[in-house]
Amino acid sequence: MARPTSSSPLTLPPRPRAARRHGAAAAAAVLAVVGLVLAGSADPAPAAAATGTTPRAAEPDPDLLRGMSRDLGLTTDEARTRLANETKAAATAARLRTALGDSFAGARVTGRTAERLIVATTDAGRTAHITRAGATARVVARSLGDLGRVRKALDRVAARSAPKGVPVWYVDIARNDVVLEAHNTVAAYDLLTRAGVDRDAVTVRHTTTRPRTFADLRGGDAYYMNGRGRCSIGFSVTRGSQGGFVTAGHCGTPGTTTTGYNQQAQGSFQGSTFPGRDHAWVATNANWTPRPLVNGYGNGDVTVAGSTEAPVGSSVCRSGSTTGWHCGTIQQRNTSVTYPQGTVFGVARTTVCAEPGDSGGSFISGSQAQGMTSGGSGNCTSGGTTYFSPVNPALQEYGLTLVTSGGSPTA
Repeated sequence: MARPTSSSPLTLPPRPRAARRHGAAAAAAVLAVVGLVLAGSADPAPAAAATGTTPRAAEPDPDLLRGMSRDLGLTTDEARTRLANETKAAATAARLRTALGDSFAGARVTGRTAERLIVATTDAGRTAHITRAGATARVVARSLGDLGRVRKALDRVAARSAPKGVPVWYVDIARNDVVLEAHNTVAAYDLLTRAGVDRDAVTVRHTTTRPRTFADLRGGDAYYMNGRGRCSIGFSVTRGSQGGFVTAGHCGTPGTTTTGYNQQAQGSFQGSTFPGRDHAWVATNANWTPRPLVNGYGNGDVTVAGSTEAPVGSSVCRSGSTTGWHCGTIQQRNTSVTYPQGTVFGVARTTVCAEPGDSGGSFISGSQAQGMTSGGSGNCTSGGTTYFSPVNPALQEYGLTLVTSGGSPTA
């Protein structure tokens, strides 16, 4: 779209955007990858090319070792040994998967430091080969391909209509079957009947869990309104036990639904004022966790500690889903600005640039939340002027509490 040359709100029609990177713990990420390689996919897929040598592991990152020690209850030496054992086991499992072909039934490691590799097969005549490779052989009734076909049949039914009361199913290599976790047996057997699978290959387990996706609310991240435009999160807030975020009022009216940066259902606008003021708040569903963070877009997440108003002349930085992280100074407060839709009062004028789609995004000075991007002129190529709507009036109008690092309420 054309860049604004006069003051205007900074919404943007939706466009594809890469999902943001989440800071998952390094230890969990590495262990998950190793676990998948060892267990193998339930789909009969070709194994990675294997050589006759075991890949030499680089010295583990100290942060990784610390994470493993903390979460797995290991000493640093045990964590280092476990990683070495898992690297060796992964290479051995890959070679055996190729050698065993259709009789391969999965591989897994056991022990505190993953010192034992167990490889299953449906062919008793191949156990000696497994043993010579340094693994423990186990003869089972079903191959990994057999179990994968059962799982795929369940997946096909779920793709047509998500089953109610059956939140999880998976191939269990240790049990040599497919485990179905269900809230009740009626729901479980209904799914099995529709899938037309061999019930002897399935174990039904009762569960009360209700899995959900995990995502954080973070200032500066994108969200989408009714699929018709994109704005940015200002700051995470709560009202009682309800979580959500503040943003620009011109981004939506009460009842406007939102989806997150990942295009998953997020929430809806509960209150919105525009023009006059330019602030709003969105209540989000339980899949979204309010965090006291602002996306630094390559500069690390910035922690929100409060909302003390910075004086004129102070440095201030803005985070938005179009142009990322930009800084400048506060030129004036209590400014009135007229957009095509009407006049907005009480905003702050800054030297920070912004572009369409940055609307609603965070303005922060040090660790103190200042406000939400309203509109402006110019762009981030030639420079511009941007106005933000102060955060504290929005908190007061809607009875919200700012989520901060100290946990002390700012309202």
